[in-house]
Amino acid sequence: MEELDLKEIFNLFWKNKVQIILIVAIFMVIGVIYTFGFVSPVYTSSTTLVLARIEDQKSKSSETTLTTSDITINSQLVSTYSELVKSKKVLRKVISNLGIKIDEEKLRNNVEVSSVKDTEMIKITVTDDDPAVAAKVANEIAKVFISNVEEIYKLNNVHIVDEAEVSSTPSNISHIRDVIIFTLIGIVVSVVYVLLLNMLDTTIKSAEDVENLLGIPVLASIPIYDFEGKNERGGKRRK
Repeated sequence: MEELDLKEIFNLFWKNKVQIILIVAIFMVIGVIYTFGFVSPVYTSSTTLVLARIEDQKSKSSETTLTTSDITINSQLVSTYSELVKSKKVLRKVISNLGIKIDEEKLRNNVEVSSVKDTEMIKITVTDDDPAVAAKVANEIAKVFISNVEEIYKLNNVHIVDEAEVSSTPSNISHIRDVIIFTLIGIVVSVVYVLLLNMLDTTIKSAEDVENLLGIPVLASIPIYDFEGKNERGGKRRK
């Protein structure tokens, strides 16, 4: 491919501006059709738990001070609790309590557990096609999980901070983002198309092309003259 300076590149794109606009417009339409017609919406709800003062169920005391020892133990339990949330025991109990028809493995894949950075908080996030189901499952998981902690560890140190709420906005759809992405793809495709078109075009367009092709200087050139147009402006043709 011959070297092009900035002016030639600009002229090249300007010459093919109609094709560029058309390609970008086509990709924008594809983006609109895709984001509005082919993406199934899913909804996400989250509940937040906090690990508070460790209290032994068998020997409840009136002391309410959070000690350094409590904080250390709680920090160590965050990762363990995160795994417990998605355990079979918890998920099966949730399915049974709510009476929902969902596969256990599918539910596990729809549940995400994360620890809030630099805190003793756990965030349980549930994704589902139905926003109401997502919220119900998230809240029920939190309750069943707390019950299991009390049963297994004999501790009462997990409390709900924020209950999950029904979301009205899909978590996997952003119409503006999708259209912008397809528009950018259209711009890239149009640029590649114009450059390839120029690279494959071997016709001679100027005196410089002749000099580059034959390696000899051009001494003269014949301008294009519109004889027909002049005859029409000047009068009738001679027979």
